[in-house]
This record gives sequence, C-alpha cells and structure tokens, in this order.
Amino acid sequence: MAKKKAASKPAKARQKTKGAGTKKRQAKSARPKSAAKKAARATDDAAIGRVLVSQEEKLYMLFKEDYHARQIFEFLRVETVKDLEEFSPQQIVKLLSQPIQATVLRIRRKLADKNRHLADDAEFVVEYKKSTANK
Repeated sequence: MAKKKAASKPAKARQKTKGAGTKKRQAKSARPKSAAKKAARATDDAAIGRVLVSQEEKLYMLFKEDYHARQIFEFLRVETVKDLEEFSPQQIVKLLSQPIQATVLRIRRKLADKNRHLADDAEFVVEYKKSTANK
C-alpha cells in the first residue's frame, strides 16, 4: 500500500494567516514613537474627558445667559471657543485689570492735583507733588 501525502492547507486558510502577520506589523508601525508623548496625551484626555463642544462653537451661544462673561469676550475680541482657548486665565485677568489700574492712577493724580486723596493714600499725594514740582 502506498503512503498518502499529508494534505496541505487550503488556499483560503493560508491567506488568513498571511494577512494576520501583516496586520501586526502595521499596528506596531502606527504606534507613537515616544512613550512620553503617548502617556502625556493619555493622561490629559483621560482627565478631561471627551470634548462636548467644537472649537467653532460661538461663545455668545454658549454663554448667552452670562452677561459678564460676554462682556469679557467682547473686550478680548474673541468669538469662538478656539479664539478663547488661546488665552490663559492669568492673561485674561492681566488684560482686564490694566485699564482699571490706569483709571485708578488717573483718579489718584487728579485728586492729588486738588490736594485730596483716597483713604490711606496721603503718601501718594506727597510723592506726586514732589515729582511734579521737579518738572
């Protein structure tokens, strides 16, 4: 009796196993090169969660019931979430407080010209008078 040859795998089975190997190689090449970048991105995304509004969302619609927030957006000249995200909280406070500080200084100078001062501000009047006398 003659020995039978071992049956080889059908063509379909060979294609499946061949494709599985290329998928593994493709998945490895698609990974980020730096583990630090991947970890940083993962922690930021996980901590914040999924974005609920687009960058193109109009701030007016998002804050339509908050008049003061809309006043700040108008002062900063921003209209969308993307525009607003370019500012840090500290930058916004600094930009908003500069006109107030300048106005208070003008008030203090005007009062000092008339020999008057705000509460606990007599020292400013003396210094201001000395500086204007030297000019």
